[in-house]
Amino acid sequence: MVESRNGVLRRVGLFGTGSYAPEKVYSNADFEKMVDTTDEWITTRTGIKERHIAAEDEATSTMAVRAARSALEAAGIAPEELDLIVVGTVTPDHPFPASACLIQRELGAWNAAAFDLSAACAGFLYGVSVASQFVATGAANNVLVVGADTLSRIVNYKDRGSCILFGDGAGCAVLSSRDGGHEILPSGTLHADGRGAEVIYIHSGGSQHPITHEALETRLHQMQVSGREVYKFAVSKFVDLVRGQLEAHPDLELGLVIPHQVNQRIIDSARSRLGLPEEKVYSNIARFGNTSAASIPIALDELVRSGQMDEHRGKLIVFCAFGAGLAWGSAAMRW
Repeated sequence: MVESRNGVLRRVGLFGTGSYAPEKVYSNADFEKMVDTTDEWITTRTGIKERHIAAEDEATSTMAVRAARSALEAAGIAPEELDLIVVGTVTPDHPFPASACLIQRELGAWNAAAFDLSAACAGFLYGVSVASQFVATGAANNVLVVGADTLSRIVNYKDRGSCILFGDGAGCAVLSSRDGGHEILPSGTLHADGRGAEVIYIHSGGSQHPITHEALETRLHQMQVSGREVYKFAVSKFVDLVRGQLEAHPDLELGLVIPHQVNQRIIDSARSRLGLPEEKVYSNIARFGNTSAASIPIALDELVRSGQMDEHRGKLIVFCAFGAGLAWGSAAMRW
């Protein structure tokens, strides 16, 4: 991390969280009517029972604004006090402008710079890393970090192996240089390996392969997932990321691991390899599915608002995520 102008990095704290999930829900029974599958098949292989789906008038920015307002209220920070808005998403409202600018407009955060970043399911943790360095170096005092995705707009609902996995939602965190808050520890990590770019990807819609009638007919504008490769990649990185954070903080008792909600079998396999009891690894995938960049902040906000984080005061909280790119990363907090 780069040093600030006076040579001292500032402490970075988390002061508020917020989340939003659409009212519409697809249960496993709904998918039984859409593709050749059953509730038992989906539950056994993924742990998912339902997922939230955006309404026609909802998009990534509208969900993010709902979550952001809750986070700002919890933090006690007015929109005009924000210096930066960072949005992790692979489903922006438009190719441009950035969804971050649309969120800034709706919040009235007129003093904030705003940009999107694309790191798929690792997008929120990439955003936390960027925001933390802005705050630590004195380039910003208050930053809104958003993880939001409307995956229902890019899912192939003819592909029974992948369409059952994904849901929509948004989650936010407010990071600040103010005294107090929950400390973001400077041990976060970011990684990428473009050799796995085709493991999870959308073929058409960009500058290399623009949308054509043929692409639409063959669904090349929708997400394609290589399930076995994702499983092996996610379990391996999950274990490495958590072990790395535990080794970086031997003086702190582990309170909780909050992973990207990718698949319950992946979470369980990684937890077993780490030798962690079930209560040390949080999962809400049964109720939300995989919401990409939104999954970690939704889970964190749920824990905070339910009071479950109170028992972890002073303990180490570890976050890890892995997804398309291939991209993966971790973060740690002293709660």
